[in-house]
Formats: sequence, structure tokens, C-alpha cells
Amino acid sequence: MSLLLLNRVGLLDVRAGRLLPDMCVVVRDGLIERVQPAGLEPPEAQAEGVVRLELGGLTLMPGLIDAHVHVMAWTANLRELLNASPHYNALRAAEIMRGMLLRGFTTVRDAAGADFGLKRAVEEGWVLGPRLYICGRALSQTGGHGDSRAAGEVVLETVSSPVAFSRVVDGVAEVRRAVREEVRRGADQIKLMLGGGIASPTDRLTNDQFSLEEIRAAVEEAQMADLYVMAHAYTARAVNRAIALGVRSLEHCNLIDERSLELFLQHGAWMVPTLVTYQALAQEGVEGGLPKEVAHKVELVLDQGLGALERAYRAGVNLAYGTDLLGAMHRYQSLEFRLRAQVQPNLEVIRAATLYAARLLRAEGRLGEVVPGAYADLIVLE
Repeated sequence: MSLLLLNRVGLLDVRAGRLLPDMCVVVRDGLIERVQPAGLEPPEAQAEGVVRLELGGLTLMPGLIDAHVHVMAWTANLRELLNASPHYNALRAAEIMRGMLLRGFTTVRDAAGADFGLKRAVEEGWVLGPRLYICGRALSQTGGHGDSRAAGEVVLETVSSPVAFSRVVDGVAEVRRAVREEVRRGADQIKLMLGGGIASPTDRLTNDQFSLEEIRAAVEEAQMADLYVMAHAYTARAVNRAIALGVRSLEHCNLIDERSLELFLQHGAWMVPTLVTYQALAQEGVEGGLPKEVAHKVELVLDQGLGALERAYRAGVNLAYGTDLLGAMHRYQSLEFRLRAQVQPNLEVIRAATLYAARLLRAEGRLGEVVPGAYADLIVLE
């Protein structure tokens, strides 16, 4: 049994939105046991083996949560991941996760690519990284955002297909089977590609993807497994039909309309903007591996994400922090804070990466706050 005392520290209470001065946080075996004023120490505080950190002048806060990452994406050219050795991909992912943790992100929700093996490696301590919430492989229709084949290619299977970003499925029966397979492989949520994307070679950003029946089937299967569906979608049409069919978490959402805001509120759905990735892709996407033939798509969404976020915030939509970075651009993960702060109060941006993201992950009380019973996922700042 291990005991850690974080003493004389300023504590950021993200729920109340205030800084509590001169506090002591008691951690036992990786869980927060007590949060109390400094000086009210437990009797065992002086026992041998207790680790005590005097943190006067510093600020303690919950570890950050990024609700949209791709820890496998060591390049912006996702085709390279398919043809690389899965062992190479895993080792590159380990370094990406280490970087995330050192930036203060103690939990991340992977939006396609990470599997039960990476999650296990983190949990057992073989890899230094954040807690992983995984979807396994995202589901894409033929020619959808998760179909990496060029127009002249036919073959799907490659050396890394079992741990690839996505799998191509068509029809209700295939969708149901694919969802069940990802559930069997340990998914924490299911990911659908419901519209066109930047990195995909054969679709347009304005495409709707998957039929209504296919989406309903995926949502039903996820709910039967006590999971939920997250979906890639840019346009209002793609977002609106997804929410209406029970999709809980909508990613990106740069091109939403007023009806989208109404549906978000009506269904209690979540929006996860990823502003920083478009700025990064515009600046160095091609240099980072993004194929030149799809780079022009960035311009279609680059300038509209901030406005969509501002409208969603003012409407009261559930918002969580996400970044969606690829390759060397992972280093911009914290820049999302600065971008969002242009249209949101600082506290709301912090809550999006702590308290609110924990609610999205259905981990409220365990993540995103410094409260008794929560995981001691903590960061200390000047």
C-alpha cells in the first residue's frame, strides 16, 4: 500500500471554477483518498515510506483529457500505416503516447487505430502513456472516409489490416457484424465515418456516408453492448441525421447549421471540435505526409470551425476537447486551448478538457476532477 501527500498546493476546482489555496491531497494506491486544507494530515502521514511533496506556490489540477486522438498516426499519410509492420506502428504509437502524457494529457479517447494490445501495454506499465479509451477500427462504407484505396485499387487486405484505422463494411448485416467484432476486441466506443474527410482519396467532404438503416444498426448494436457511437461528420446534413439516429458524439462539425444546434440540445449529444488539426494541416500537412491530391480539402473547413464552436457554446451544446492531429503535428496538441479561448472563457476551455470530457467518456467522478474516489491523474503547474 502506497501513500502520497501533495501538500501546500493551490487546487483548481474545475467544477466550481475557483482556486483553493493551501490544500493537501492524499493519494493512496493511485486513487484520491482525501482533499483537505493543508495541516489536517492523516495520522499515517509520518509513517515510513510515505512520499510527501511540498508544492507551495504551484497549482494542482486534474490531468487533461483529449477526446479525439489517433495514437497510431505517426504520419499524415494513413496508407503508410496500412503497409508498415504492425510492430513498427505500435512502437511509433508508444512514442506518440509518451509525448501526450508529458504534455499533461493523462487520458485520451482514440478515434481509430489503437487496439486492446496498446491499451493493455499502458495499463500494465510497459508503455508510458495516458489512459486509453479505444474504438478499435472505425467503420467505413466502400469509398468512404475510412477507405484508403485509390480509384484504381481493388485489394483491401494489407499487412496491418487487423490493426488498421478502419474497416470497410456495406449493408446492415456487415455493419452489425463489424460492431460486434469491435466490441469483442475491447472497444470502449464505436466509431462511424458518416461523411467525407480530408485524408480519404475518393470521397468529397459533402458526401453523406452509410444509409439510415446502417447507422441505426450500428447504434443499436453499440447500445446493446452498453457503449455509444462517435461519428466523423463535417456537414450539417451528416451531423443532423446522425444525432437523430442516436449517435452520441459528433466529431469536427465545422459546417453545422441552426438545426444542428437544436438537435444537439434535444438529444443531449456531444460535439468534439478539432480546430488545431486544420491549422496544422494547412501549415505543414503535405510536409507531414498528407497526399497533395487531397490537401485542397483543408481549405473547405479551415475557417469555419471556430464559428461553429462559438455558436455551439452560446447555444449550450455539450462540448469536449479534441485535436485529431497526425504525424509530427501531434506536438500542437496544447494549441487547441489557445484557439478555443478566442470564443470561450478560459475556464470553459479547461472544463472541456477535464470535467466535460469525463462526462463524455462516462467517467465522471473518476476522471476530470480532483475529488475523493477519482483516479490520481494529476498535473502540477506553475
